[in-house]
Amino acid sequence: MKVSLLNVRITIEKNTVVTDSVGNHLNEWEEYFSCAAYAAGSGYQQSEKQMAGVTVADDGLVFTVRYCSETAVLTPTGYRVRFQDAVYNITSIDRMNYGHKSIKISCEKERRE
Repeated sequence: MKVSLLNVRITIEKNTVVTDSVGNHLNEWEEYFSCAAYAAGSGYQQSEKQMAGVTVADDGLVFTVRYCSETAVLTPTGYRVRFQDAVYNITSIDRMNYGHKSIKISCEKERRE
């Protein structure tokens, strides 16, 4: 893997459960790990999809990061990616044939109303 291709910085956030002063359990996102990555579009064509009766642009990205102990434990449900002040939900993780060199993280931009 060429290090020169890793030209953007992403932050991986972890979903944790915290307890407030009353005893309620709340889900919160906390910064887990920051690393260099290569960002590419998830498709070569502009695409759209239906979401709640509204046609929206399909904003997906694929991030390639180097394998390390922090990225080895990533799961689509427990982690998300923050990139350029936008939040991306992880849809799938490709471990690249378990070669322990790189990991591809497919993401979809989180819609915030």
